[in-house]
Amino acid sequence: MFSKEEIIKILSSNDDSILKKADEIRKQYVGDSIHLRGLIEFSNYCNRTCYYCGLRYENKNIERYRLSPEDITNTAKYAKSLGLKTIVLQSGEDHYYSTSILCKIIEEIKKLDVAITLSIGEKTYNEYKAYKDAGADRYLLRIETTDKKLYNTLHPNMSFENRLECLYNLKSLGYETGTGCLVGLPEQTIESLADDILFFKELDADMIGIGPFIPHPNTPLGNYKIDLKKNFDLSIKVMALTRILLKNINIPATTAMETINKNGQIIALQSGANVIMPNITNDEYKKQYNIYPNKQNQDIILTKEKISSIGRTISNNKGFRYK
Repeated sequence: MFSKEEIIKILSSNDDSILKKADEIRKQYVGDSIHLRGLIEFSNYCNRTCYYCGLRYENKNIERYRLSPEDITNTAKYAKSLGLKTIVLQSGEDHYYSTSILCKIIEEIKKLDVAITLSIGEKTYNEYKAYKDAGADRYLLRIETTDKKLYNTLHPNMSFENRLECLYNLKSLGYETGTGCLVGLPEQTIESLADDILFFKELDADMIGIGPFIPHPNTPLGNYKIDLKKNFDLSIKVMALTRILLKNINIPATTAMETINKNGQIIALQSGANVIMPNITNDEYKKQYNIYPNKQNQDIILTKEKISSIGRTISNNKGFRYK
């Protein structure tokens, strides 16, 4: 295991040999199969005001939408027909969907014999338990940064401590628990990124999603000047180090990487990643789930072509964490 000082040294250097090491560990511990997760972005309403996200409540330059429970389950059936083994239900923090509504949706989708991942934000212990009892298998709740001061600055009216409590509640309930971070945030340091990686290890997270920060024009950080290539390269190194420390977990090649670099997902898959989440949301809504500008929404055919191009295969199982 790397010390914090060693992680800082690697992230600060121009040496990218760590990427090859991460790919070797990926191959040894999780193999060459890539898990495809069908992503359904079912609502872009959100009651939060996170400084970096285009879905934030105060963004009035967005056309909001919600899918009906029937639309959500029908989209899941379509995903099943494509051979996808996991459905990811993602939304802003939208109180329109009560616990009972969400549980009914989960129960219906579970009849398709697929794994279900939820990514719907902070909830109470009892709500998480209800979703789990209804059939949810995994939950993704990114910490975004473990720098408490920075977290609180970027998340008005939210609590860093509550975020942590949510993650540990999910673990205690038996979810495969996912988290992750943004790389390149204002005032973020290499030291705090090292803390992020060590936190992933401490939590023993089952899934880690890492993406470069891309400013959205309709947010308080919209005019923040960044070097997108630098953010991309640093994100790949953070991801690679995460693979080395948590050898058998699932790590997606994130859409944000593809947005910055047209070969971003291939680079990620060759640097420790083993998951891609093709977006199967109806086309009329995809462009409205605008968390950052120019978000790439690759379809499943192109995804399969990409996987084949690097000699990898598509997994035929539900993609739980390797033991």
